[in-house]
Amino acid sequence: MSAPQKGRGAFGVALIAPLALGCLLNPINSSMIATALDPIGRAFGASVSQTVWLIAALYVTSAVAQPTMGKLADRWGARRVFLGGLFLVFLGGVGGALAPSLRALVGVRIVLGIGTSAAYPAAMRILRTHARSVGRETPRSVLGVLSLAALSSMAIGPTLGGFLTGAASWRAVFLVNVPLAAIGILLCLLFVERDGAGEAEETTASIDVAGISLFAGAVVATMFLAMGAKNGPRWSLVPIAGALVAALIVHSLRRTNAHPFLDVRMLAANKALSATYLRFCVTCIPTYAVFYGFVQWMESALGYTPTEAGIATLPLSVVSMATTLLASRTKTLRAPLMLAALTMLLGWGGLYLLKDRASRIEIGIVGVIFGIAQGTNAVANQAAVYEQAPASDIGTAAGLQRTAGYLGAVAASSLLAFFYGKQATTAGLHSLAFAMIVLSALLLTGTALDPSLHAARKPQPST
Repeated sequence: MSAPQKGRGAFGVALIAPLALGCLLNPINSSMIATALDPIGRAFGASVSQTVWLIAALYVTSAVAQPTMGKLADRWGARRVFLGGLFLVFLGGVGGALAPSLRALVGVRIVLGIGTSAAYPAAMRILRTHARSVGRETPRSVLGVLSLAALSSMAIGPTLGGFLTGAASWRAVFLVNVPLAAIGILLCLLFVERDGAGEAEETTASIDVAGISLFAGAVVATMFLAMGAKNGPRWSLVPIAGALVAALIVHSLRRTNAHPFLDVRMLAANKALSATYLRFCVTCIPTYAVFYGFVQWMESALGYTPTEAGIATLPLSVVSMATTLLASRTKTLRAPLMLAALTMLLGWGGLYLLKDRASRIEIGIVGVIFGIAQGTNAVANQAAVYEQAPASDIGTAAGLQRTAGYLGAVAASSLLAFFYGKQATTAGLHSLAFAMIVLSALLLTGTALDPSLHAARKPQPST
């Protein structure tokens, strides 16, 4: 690794800005599309069941691409992968603005899923490598900035998407990626250190293509099984998913002379990291359930307009961003994770108590509680992966964390469909809340009993 250029702080704005910009692209593309689905459907004469593929395409692609891009960042060089991802986002923005059909638009979303998936795992790898080169740990406040970028983009995504669609057209939702990607590429070229020569020595032969393919098949089958719960589970996918998972494990155990894509031995030995993945997946179920289910309930049961519902969720968004900054100053993992699980439990308890005539003050209080939970969770789980993952595979580990989160998101959407049915009602919200209270209680108990969180180690930049 080349030495840092003169005049750059160890972890200054010049380094963090392009990484934060890259990390906001995936969540902002996930959330902006919500307000554009109806106009897109009208433009192409498509039904809701057809336009929903614009959402599914990004989630399924990202679930597979995040760890894949992380593996490439670990083996080929994080800066190269980061720049390649931004270039794909640029192309996706142009393609979305010119797409002639819904099928082409789904293809664009797949390209965007691959491109945006490169940013987070590559950023984590860049920070790890930079920490080694300057001889100091990555401050948790820096990790907090990456979490804040993701949270803020999730918060402003629907508002921005609605504004762009209303002011121009739904194509502007895709076109906005062009200037964002261009700025990210320029900042990365100027301020992110070049990959060392040794980081490019492992070529395609070192990439576990078979492992990636098996992993992709297992994730896609599992996610479609969960998504199928809306219209009845597709039980034929159960043996397919099981066979792919078994084949992936066998392949990983047999690949002893090279790095397997999913290192089963490492996960079995690193119980702390495996527990973090499981905890993050479970955490994302109540998190995404409130993110989407709360708004649907306000619009359907309380008669709020989309604008009113967006304003009602502002306390949640603002508090989550503020909590992210505060949580980034903590030095432990156990305390913030316990606080996150406890506030998640209290938040769902609050939703269970809300009635059809809930006041804006009551809704705001519940939103504040959920904001504390979401902001704390974002930083603490990210810091856990950074501290618990092997330094040489931090990119892959970060990508697998995102995959765990996407699995939780799909589970949440399936639960929303199950409890809400055709329409979000207060009775459905209470049933959902009861299930999430039980899940949050289990999460709180598991976090309290996890021995790996009692004395989390600090990352070692010299490794």
